[in-house]
Amino acid sequence: MFALTAPGKAQEPPPGSEEQAAGFRLEQNYPNPFNPETRIPFELTDALFEDGEAVTVSIRIFNILQQFVAAPVALGYGGGEGLRMLQLEYTAPGRYEAWWDGRDRNGNQVASGVYFVQMVVNDQAVMRKMFVTK
Repeated sequence: MFALTAPGKAQEPPPGSEEQAAGFRLEQNYPNPFNPETRIPFELTDALFEDGEAVTVSIRIFNILQQFVAAPVALGYGGGEGLRMLQLEYTAPGRYEAWWDGRDRNGNQVASGVYFVQMVVNDQAVMRKMFVTK
């Protein structure tokens, strides 16, 4: 499909499947379609932490034109609440979530349509499609 800003294999998964790469999984956002907000679950597996090092995680939202729209907020992140999912360090495996309020970087509500959520972990990227409805 398209490779946004990060190296790796950013491909659209088959409907209903979980998009994953070595050591992590980006699950389907819920609800989907949504208006005005959604949660984005993801999993970091034990394999990512075998060397004892933290991993860097970013989640970004893009529009159909491949333009960066927003970065969702990390939920339950140990480094503090309300942090955008840009280069956050995680130190333990587990299931986590991000939250997006359906607004762009300028605080404007996005239009109805198709958007892509991209997750990058240690320079490996995966992507999923999501739908905003009004």
